Amino acid sequence: MFFENGNWGKTQYLLEKGLDVSMLRRNVIADNIANADTPHFKRSEVSFEAELRRALDSERYVKENAVPALMTQERHIPFFRARDFHDVKARTHIDYLSTMRNDGNNVDPEHEVGEALKNQLSYQALATAINNNYKMLNIVLRTV
Repeated sequence: MFFENGNWGKTQYLLEKGLDVSMLRRNVIADNIANADTPHFKRSEVSFEAELRRALDSERYVKENAVPALMTQERHIPFFRARDFHDVKARTHIDYLSTMRNDGNNVDPEHEVGEALKNQLSYQALATAINNNYKMLNIVLRTV
């Protein structure tokens, strides 16, 4: 991707990654709803945002607070390494701990529909932000 070193490239990458996670979350929610009546089915959920926040916070921490270590050999370990946000992946977790019904199924259809709605709104916001980024890039390229 071009402009990867600048803020535009980072923002664009994170928006695109957010769309990918949103699609994965939609598929997981649809699977949960489809199996709402399956005995012993356990619902799944997607986690991504908390890990991404930790990675971005670690970058900021290194810039603001980290004390540089004197590393005279390549095998020396620095005091603190920032986590690269490119390495953050969406993970699907199965909820084995809760049970909603006597047959072992833990899917609450009302909760899943609410999560689907929230996910759809998030997807629309991310798509709008990507569209606006490309519009601004188009304006900049026209003026150059």
